[in-house]
Amino acid sequence: MSGTDLDAGYAECARLTRAYGTTYYWGTALLPAPQRRHVYAVYALCRLADDIVDADGATTGDVAATTSVLARFRAGFDAAIAGDPPDAVLAAIAHTVHEAGIDTECFDRFFGAMEMDLSVTDYATWEDLCGYMEGSAAVIGEMMLPILEPLTAQAFEPARALGLAFQLTNFLRDVGEDLGRGRVYLPTDDLARFGADPWRRTVDQPWREAMAFEIGRNRELYALARTGVPMLPPASARCVGTALDLYSQILDRIEARGYDVFSGRARVPTWRKAVTTAGALLLGPRRAA
Repeated sequence: MSGTDLDAGYAECARLTRAYGTTYYWGTALLPAPQRRHVYAVYALCRLADDIVDADGATTGDVAATTSVLARFRAGFDAAIAGDPPDAVLAAIAHTVHEAGIDTECFDRFFGAMEMDLSVTDYATWEDLCGYMEGSAAVIGEMMLPILEPLTAQAFEPARALGLAFQLTNFLRDVGEDLGRGRVYLPTDDLARFGADPWRRTVDQPWREAMAFEIGRNRELYALARTGVPMLPPASARCVGTALDLYSQILDRIEARGYDVFSGRARVPTWRKAVTTAGALLLGPRRAA
């Protein structure tokens, strides 16, 4: 594939990130261009796979058809890694995997989690949910880490924690949307402990208590992730610190809505993203306490 096609593939990866991952897009603006496009490529892979398993009817309609689409996408990715990309986007993704030195085993875990989404609709315990997030979230931190060029191998666990933190924030923000897909990404035993039932779509006291508990757990993950920021070179630290600050603000927004995640999505406004990014550029990200 020509350099022009590769550039087109990376441009589409950037478009996907800008359109669907605005928090990541603002954070990556602080990276040098070569690293930036690698982050876009990893995000694009995750976005495209997510779109397959989250499509209308993916798990409530013809699951076999969705499984087939996901298998074809995985086959295209494997072909791209082997040097025969079926399109420009997968060519860019494969180029990033090779150039950044991302361990291809990560993608086995990732696609395994995507397959779980087609058959598993709830998780009994936090440990069960973490088993899913190993492939849907922690491994994303592992994919990103070589792109960010850490200064020490000790950045590995904080990177995984950041992936988990981002994913749990998505789960808390998107409870209402996920119910529409027939899925609940909150541990059943946690919900039972507080007497909360998301299927009621009611913001009652049990629901508020359950959400407050999960938000506390989420903030512990962000605190662990923040310890890894000083382990990165300056540009990467600004990028990760900014993304962490912005994404964790979603939890503040959920609280400000009284834990109502059924009537709309908690969002960080664009102006705040711009201010946070500018602050990181001028002052650097906040360091771990």
